Amino acid sequence: MAEPKEIRLGTSGYSFLDWVGPFYPEGIPKGNMLDFYVKSFDTVEINSSYYSIPHFKVFENMEKKTPPGFVFMVKGHKSLTHERSDVLGPVNQFVESIRPLRAAGKLKGVLLQFPYSFRWSQKNQTYILRVRDLLDGFDVYIEFRHRGWIRDDILLQLEQHKLSVCSVDCPQLDSLPRPLLLQSSKNVYVRLHGRNAEHWWKGGSLRYDYLYSEKQLTDWISKIRDSKRPIQNAYLFFNNCHLGQAVQNAKMMMGLLGLGSDAERSGS
Repeated sequence: MAEPKEIRLGTSGYSFLDWVGPFYPEGIPKGNMLDFYVKSFDTVEINSSYYSIPHFKVFENMEKKTPPGFVFMVKGHKSLTHERSDVLGPVNQFVESIRPLRAAGKLKGVLLQFPYSFRWSQKNQTYILRVRDLLDGFDVYIEFRHRGWIRDDILLQLEQHKLSVCSVDCPQLDSLPRPLLLQSSKNVYVRLHGRNAEHWWKGGSLRYDYLYSEKQLTDWISKIRDSKRPIQNAYLFFNNCHLGQAVQNAKMMMGLLGLGSDAERSGS
């Protein structure tokens, strides 16, 4: 049995307009969403950095809005994971962008989410190690969307190169990863995308239109607690963002884990 020393729960992104009503109060300015979010959660995964690398001032402002003890995970830019051509420039730009979070001690890791089309090959495995070298000094988490990567020998090689693997919860379609707890380091990172099989390949926001049941969340708790390897930190992020369902499930998971109420987090 392995009880993590620390478990943090949050959502993949926070500034969604369709969360107004289900989570955010009506009329809230988009610039005030993070101020409201931190009253409920102590971590967030930033996904906007995948689409464009923000100016470092953007992360500087985010850091100022968050209380001591709040931490970030930041998703790497698509040039590193999907385009994979001239990556040195984007890596340097990305590292400069997240500098304020790192300086404040609030950056817990960088997530590199590779696409389904990124299949296992020796060439692709070598590429991952190259990007890891370019991000030396950061905790790097790798998310695979193709099941061919989920092999004991690959996980062992990731561990040898100080790379953490991300566990994925998604529909059980051909060649997608199964909902298994994966470990290649002392930390566990779980991304819950929802299980909307009907819309998964169609893309768009409906892909993430899914609400987990209490039983499905309890299964993940059991996987973490029954891990045969010691776990230092466990990070769980809900990406079933459609209409605020990520928030609903994150709060449900917090209740199942007994991690405290919103009022306790806000200090009221």
